[in-house]
Amino acid sequence: MNLKQYLETTISAVLHKITGETNCPALVNYAKDPRFGDYQANGVMALAKRLGRNPRELGAEVLNHLTLAPVVCKLELAGPGFINLFIDPEFLTATLNKMDQAQLVARADNPQTIVIDYSSPNLAKEMHVGHLRGTIIGDAIARTLTYLGHKVIRHNHFGDWGTQFGMLITYMQELPGGADLHNELANLEVFYRAAKQRFDAEPDFGERARENVVRLQAGDPDCLAKWESFIKVSIAHCQELYAHLDITLTEKDIVPESFYNDRLEAVIISLTEKNLLTESAGARCVFLDGFVTREGDPQPLIVQKSDGGYLYATTDLAAIGYRCKELLADRVLYVVDARQSMHFQQVFATAKLAGYAGPDNTLEHVSYGTMMGKDGKPFKTRSGDTIKLVDLCDESIERAFTLVSSKNPDLDEVERQHISALVGVAAVKYADLSKNRNSDYAFDWDSMLSFDGNTAPYLLYAYARIRSIFRKAALAPEAHFNINISVPDEQALALKLIQFAEIVELLAETCLPNQLCLYLYELAGTFMKFYESCPVLKAEGAERESRLGLCQLTARTLKQGLELLGITTLEQM
Repeated sequence: MNLKQYLETTISAVLHKITGETNCPALVNYAKDPRFGDYQANGVMALAKRLGRNPRELGAEVLNHLTLAPVVCKLELAGPGFINLFIDPEFLTATLNKMDQAQLVARADNPQTIVIDYSSPNLAKEMHVGHLRGTIIGDAIARTLTYLGHKVIRHNHFGDWGTQFGMLITYMQELPGGADLHNELANLEVFYRAAKQRFDAEPDFGERARENVVRLQAGDPDCLAKWESFIKVSIAHCQELYAHLDITLTEKDIVPESFYNDRLEAVIISLTEKNLLTESAGARCVFLDGFVTREGDPQPLIVQKSDGGYLYATTDLAAIGYRCKELLADRVLYVVDARQSMHFQQVFATAKLAGYAGPDNTLEHVSYGTMMGKDGKPFKTRSGDTIKLVDLCDESIERAFTLVSSKNPDLDEVERQHISALVGVAAVKYADLSKNRNSDYAFDWDSMLSFDGNTAPYLLYAYARIRSIFRKAALAPEAHFNINISVPDEQALALKLIQFAEIVELLAETCLPNQLCLYLYELAGTFMKFYESCPVLKAEGAERESRLGLCQLTARTLKQGLELLGITTLEQM
């Protein structure tokens, strides 16, 4: 258990012993003011209210039964029933000195198999800013779960089967003789737009496109060959961008819509056998209690159209069965924008009812809001076009180069280019990850590239500054330093370092990367306060060694935390 879990478990056990109640959480949280402790247990008041007891009397009784030594050196009852907890400096010292600095957070005692479905680009178009959030949020979660020792199976589920591919195949078939398909597909956006224009304007073209969909699904060699060539180029575009953004998805993680094609009929058969299907206007649907339209009518989950075609819901149900029954996933995460919330609620409920997911399988929609411009509207170019993700990254790198050059004009240009490439990508990722994923947020170049506040440049600089301490002292940054906590600012930093485990495990549970971002920002601020009040290189003997140890562990924690977010640190800036 991490420190917070230990306090929660121990105090909850005392509350249970005193009252006999089974549901009596201690509600341990961080104290807002260090004068009133490091942690605060707030559960006494809620429990006292439920039992009709005086909360201070119950709190006093808890203190009489509570033993938290050697972790806590002081307990006090405050206000209407708060319990303030002061962590013992000797416990902090011992904990930091025995910490495995190669693995700052203990691996999960009971590792799970976790499938995480994220990114899911549209193969018919280049990735744009709408794909950014799902890609980097999903990757941060995948990195964190892997770090904690879980078996993480990444799935990049994208649509590669359907009407739009019939349209694209038809357009390929009608290219002039001798046309170089690779060159034609160099700009997917232009190619797609030209095909779509003909599809919308020419009824005969549209009819041939629909016929090619049927041929494709029937295994026609020419259609399959053209489909495969288009898919190959599209995937190459995606993987190039993933490498640019340092995203851990590989081609091996691609499990597209077509993978489930042979499983869709079985979904319909099993839903029929379980009497879950109802025909409505010729379509086959699942109607579940509690799902209604805005008008109050029953909300259908359509799994087969009147013409026999399948839908996203059919594929998603087949995917849940595959992930839970064949991959044996304990937990399945879908990092998809919030507009799909109703869809996933219906799909998850149907999957449980149909037995595709068992009672022990957890299905979670990790939703996220929209990236907005300063005008409060979805972030687009001045002309109103969707911004390509590669263009966004390139502009960020250019802006970072200008910023780095202004701050370090004497730095070698090659080095400035290297720093700018990392800072530019880090700024884009961190600006997103530092916001609560459930909310929309406004994209702002000035704030995301600032060296002040909760930004990537600030944290990267904080890390580089700590590493410079060891260069100045000509010390190996990996050397062993014995830590001994003695003054308040050392204690505050030590406590913050120990809390890294709490935050990482919380991220794994809630899938909210912004909590880790806030922690890293607070850690950097706590370190700066320590560094200003506690001389490091000017100190002597054991005190110097201890403070170097705190510097070393802070740098390692910042580096590890940023790596979990998919951000690469710099040794100097």
